[in-house]
Amino acid sequence: MKILHTADLHLGQILYQNYERADEHQHFFQQLEQWCKEEQPDALLVSGDVFDIQQPSNTVKELFNTYFVHLQKQLPDMHIVITAGNHDSASRIHADRAVWTFSNTHLVGLAPSMDVPDGWQDDYIIELPNGFIIAMPYMIGDRSRQLQSILNQVNERNSDGKPVIMMGHLAVTGMDPTGHDFEIGKIKTQDANSLGVGYDYLALGHIHKPQTIGHPEDCMTFDTVTYPAPIIRYSGSALHVSCDEAYPHTVSVVEIDKHGGQVNLRQLRIDELRHFYTLPEAANAAFADEAETLQGIEECCKKDESCYIRLKIKHSAVLSSNFNQKVYDILNSHGNKVRYNPRIIWMGQPGSEQNEENKPTFELVELQQMTDPVVFIEKTKDQYPRLDLTTLRDVFKEIEIEVSHIKEEAAKKRKMKNVNQDEDSNN
Repeated sequence: MKILHTADLHLGQILYQNYERADEHQHFFQQLEQWCKEEQPDALLVSGDVFDIQQPSNTVKELFNTYFVHLQKQLPDMHIVITAGNHDSASRIHADRAVWTFSNTHLVGLAPSMDVPDGWQDDYIIELPNGFIIAMPYMIGDRSRQLQSILNQVNERNSDGKPVIMMGHLAVTGMDPTGHDFEIGKIKTQDANSLGVGYDYLALGHIHKPQTIGHPEDCMTFDTVTYPAPIIRYSGSALHVSCDEAYPHTVSVVEIDKHGGQVNLRQLRIDELRHFYTLPEAANAAFADEAETLQGIEECCKKDESCYIRLKIKHSAVLSSNFNQKVYDILNSHGNKVRYNPRIIWMGQPGSEQNEENKPTFELVELQQMTDPVVFIEKTKDQYPRLDLTTLRDVFKEIEIEVSHIKEEAAKKRKMKNVNQDEDSNN
């Protein structure tokens, strides 16, 4: 069985609140199409985070349809399996699955319920002539019993010893999270043993650095490597999602001879349309002052006319109040093709290291579920010693009351409008 494995497309991502990446995604899909034609896989797997936000715009959803319909038309015999990640709306992806199955495309958004009668397993099992794919989306909480139930059912069907591939979107213990920003949130990891027994290849998404768990030495190897099954692998994200992802991004080509056999793995390096630069490029270097910084930006624009830049500046440097405008003026003079991350890295900041251990951290799911801003502030209050929580609560209470009054007034106006419309229709 042969598959192409990718993940974390993040369609619709807007970087630094300013830059759309549609052309970068188009550039990626052009490469993906070419690789699919060359490799002729049984299936293309996309392991979650198809979209960057749970409610993408109609334009972004249209791009999704365009990309994958085109892929299917070019390779009608290739199955496409797409699962939801934590950035996706599980219900929205799942709702479209019936339509897509007519084109050998399988969308799986909703995770299995915690306790339901047998028969539900079929919703997550895709049986192909050369093997089985178990399509598992992002899940909150331990679902080890459900996973093993699916694996057991596949094992009962798999009398010919065909390869078994399972998809997932989570962080497993032992992964390398390089490039992920943990300044506020932290990722909850799950032990690989809790994911069940019976798969040959676990095609994961969620972590953006390409890697095979347990084989860090082969992380950036572009030759074919062979491992005995089972293997757990992150394909990595399709694009560099931030400046911190300073490593090659790849699509994984996986070939498995039989269930319990050998897994052959190759990586296809993605050609990024725009490179990310952190200036100065030397690891411990930093610009000493504003003039040196602006000169460094000017030189980078001449070197690469289409890229992303982020700046490292010494903490002692003094920047003018319109520094960012000066940066944008330089970029504008070069056709605005260079994109700027205004979040500066201040080097040598006094006390920056000693406070790191005291910073509160949260699981991402916990952050996503917070609806009251005061809850977050209370959990981080040690970082703001002068903060008066009592006053803050009173202010938020006043805002809540005012919002309630606005909603009441809006409801009254709608009611009066409906009454007037009814009177007009009766007359």
